[in-house]
Amino acid sequence: MVIAFIPVRGGSKSIPLKNIKLFCGKPLVCWNIEALEQCSEVDEIIVATDSDKIEEVVISQSYRKIKVYRRSAKNASDTASTESVMLEYIRYAQLHDDDIFMLVQATSPLTGTVHFAGALKMYDQGQYDSILTCVRNYRFFWNGDGTSMNYDYRNRPRRQDFGGMLMENGAFYINKVGNILASGNRLSGSIGIYEMPEYTAMEIDEPDDWIVLENLMGRHVLSKQEVGKKNVKLFLCDVDGTLTDGGMYYSENGDELKKFNTRDGMGLQLLREAGIKTGIITSEDTKMVENRGKKLNVDFLYQGKRDGGKLAVAKELCVQLGITLDEVAYIGDDVNCMELLKAVGVKACPADACEEVKAIAGIHVMKKQGGKGCVREFVQKII
Repeated sequence: MVIAFIPVRGGSKSIPLKNIKLFCGKPLVCWNIEALEQCSEVDEIIVATDSDKIEEVVISQSYRKIKVYRRSAKNASDTASTESVMLEYIRYAQLHDDDIFMLVQATSPLTGTVHFAGALKMYDQGQYDSILTCVRNYRFFWNGDGTSMNYDYRNRPRRQDFGGMLMENGAFYINKVGNILASGNRLSGSIGIYEMPEYTAMEIDEPDDWIVLENLMGRHVLSKQEVGKKNVKLFLCDVDGTLTDGGMYYSENGDELKKFNTRDGMGLQLLREAGIKTGIITSEDTKMVENRGKKLNVDFLYQGKRDGGKLAVAKELCVQLGITLDEVAYIGDDVNCMELLKAVGVKACPADACEEVKAIAGIHVMKKQGGKGCVREFVQKII
C-alpha cells in the first residue's frame, strides 16, 4: 500500500491558518491533495491536523482517497518535529513494514501528479531505500573563510557549462514504514534523488513566498493546463454579462428584457449530450431567467445568489454529485463571480469581463464577448 501523509498544523505564526488560506483560488493544502487524488499509484491520503477548521475544509471537498487524522497536541506544537507526527500516525494505524510512506509538504503547492508518479516509479525499481526531492541550483556558493565551494573563481564557468548543485526543495519524501520505524527518520539507507523542475525550488514560509509562488503557479502550471484535458463533470455559468450582453432593455410598458444568444444554448445542449451536468447561478432573480433555464433544459438553476452564495451553491452541488470543485467548470464576468472562479478547476470569462476577473490565475479569456457566443466558445474547449 502507498500512503501519502500530509501534516498540517493550525498554528502557523507567520501566515495564520496558512494551510487553508486561498492559494490561486484554492485552499493551499488542496493543491497537493488533488494532485495525489489523480495519482493512480497512491492508495490513501492522510491529512494529519490539530485544527477543526482545516478538517472542515478538507472534508467538505468530497475527496475519494482522503482520511483525516487528529494529531496529538504534543506533536502539533511549534517545537515538535515532522518525524514525531509521522511516527505517531504509523503506530496508531499499525501500518505494515512494507507499506510505502510518502511524506508530502503542503507548503510546496507546485508539486504535480507527474512528480509523485515519477518518484514512486523510481522507488519501485528497488534501487534505493528512500527518496527525497531536489532541484538543481546554478548559483555559486562560498565558504565563510573566503574559499569557493562549488566552482573555481579563476575559471568562472558559463551557466550552460556548469552542472550546478542539487538542493533539497522539501516537496516530498518516500520511504518504507519499517525503515522509518527503525531509523526514526524520513530518510534512511541508500538515498535516491528525484530531481524536480527549477520552479519548484521554493516552499511557502513567509508572506513574500506566497506572492512569488502564486506567480510561479500561474506561469508554470495554470497557464499550461489544457481545458480539454480536465475531467469536467459539471458546467456552471453566470447570466448577466455572460449568457447576455449585460444590457438592460425595456419595452414601452416598462417591462425588463434580456438578450440571449442561441449559440450559447446549443453549447449547453452539446454538454448534456456529452454527459456533463449543466447549471446557471445568478445574482438576479427574474422570471425571464427561470424561463430561459427551462428552455435550455439545465439541470440546476439558482437565482439570487450573490458573492459567496455562488461558491456555496457549487460546493453543495459537488456533494450532491459526488465530485470535487476541480471537476467543475464556470464562466462569469464580474467581481461577484470571482470567489467561485478562483475555486473551480476550469474557469473562463468573456472577452469584455472586468479586469479583476481577467487577472485571476489560470483563467481562460474567451475571444467572444458576453451574450455573443462566449459560452459556446468555452464549451468547445471543454468537449
